[in-house]
Amino acid sequence: MDKKHKKQRIGNYVRSSASDTVSYLAYIPSPLPPDPPLDMADLAPLLERAHIAIGRLDSMIDPLSDFSSALRTYFIRKEAVSSSQIEGTQSTLSDVLVYEAGDKKLNTPIEDAIETLRYVYAMEYGLKRIKDIPISLRLIREVHKKLMTDTRGQNKQPGEFRKSQNWIGGSKPSNADFVPPPPNHVMDGLDNLEKFLNDERTDLPVLVKAAITHVQFEIIHPFLDGNGRLGRLLIIFILCAEDILKQPVLGLSSYLKTNHKGYYNHLQSVQEKGDWEAWIEFFLTGVIETAEQAIETMQAIRTLFAADNDKISKRGRSAASVFKIHAHLEKYPMTTTRKIKEDTGLSLPTVLRGLETLKTLDIVKEPEVKSRNRVFIYKKYLSLLNEGTEPLPR
Repeated sequence: MDKKHKKQRIGNYVRSSASDTVSYLAYIPSPLPPDPPLDMADLAPLLERAHIAIGRLDSMIDPLSDFSSALRTYFIRKEAVSSSQIEGTQSTLSDVLVYEAGDKKLNTPIEDAIETLRYVYAMEYGLKRIKDIPISLRLIREVHKKLMTDTRGQNKQPGEFRKSQNWIGGSKPSNADFVPPPPNHVMDGLDNLEKFLNDERTDLPVLVKAAITHVQFEIIHPFLDGNGRLGRLLIIFILCAEDILKQPVLGLSSYLKTNHKGYYNHLQSVQEKGDWEAWIEFFLTGVIETAEQAIETMQAIRTLFAADNDKISKRGRSAASVFKIHAHLEKYPMTTTRKIKEDTGLSLPTVLRGLETLKTLDIVKEPEVKSRNRVFIYKKYLSLLNEGTEPLPR
């Protein structure tokens, strides 16, 4: 499709005013689905590769296995870390796990860890809710409330669509990089988005629908804060609700963070050029790369667990209790003696002896900075999980 036809998809700018003397232009996106319709011919090969990659990833997940349950826990946290980092937080996966283990001595602001964990809680909540209700404005409001409560954005109307103008970049709408729809146009855009999501007559592939939904939500920017994170959560909810994924192990935010300049350029290109195809191509490429990376990580973790179990089996009579501790560490790669004792039923002396054995085998270590609670780290496992969770440079 040529540029001329794509430009027909561009929305409208309306002039609004913050006062009698200062006005600004706000953008109202065109309704969905895109019109003229998407040119799917060039996207078809990439779409097929994306479905194959997700299929391979999904086949590695057994919802009933302890291994898959543990991976679900940490892939959710990894996604939360990366998505939050796009918005400027500095917490790493290790910081979040340290905080969850009960240690408040972090290398980054504690507020960042709390904000990242709110993303985890919001995702878990949304994944439960989509089993009972469709992805809707009701669900979006509920998840937003979970996301923003007890965070730095808790005073920005959690769970409520905005009644005032927001903007991106700059100090006010008149000098902003982008101004979303005025508040009196927000509900029209959201109603159209909800219909698009749930219209069974829309024959677009689910991955394409997820890509489009994310951008349209970002353009509408319906909340005073948290729009980027919630927009990325919507991708996961759509893929899980439509059974493209059994578990939320496709952490696309890591790709979007690594390629953040391209990410923002494509969002802008949809607004200014109507180029949905270029965005969808970028999105599908991210799905493929992310799925393949997740597969590699899972395979590496399986290999690590098998090798470490082999080391433990050679310890003779003490192996039984050490195996129990190792099984705990597979679920909690950063943990405390108290947690191990509670989870395994072993006595504290047995736990301590087992941890010393695992330290000797170079499986666990303690952080250099000691805290009141003794923290132990399954270092090679955590290193595999940590890949791609480095904060963006400030």
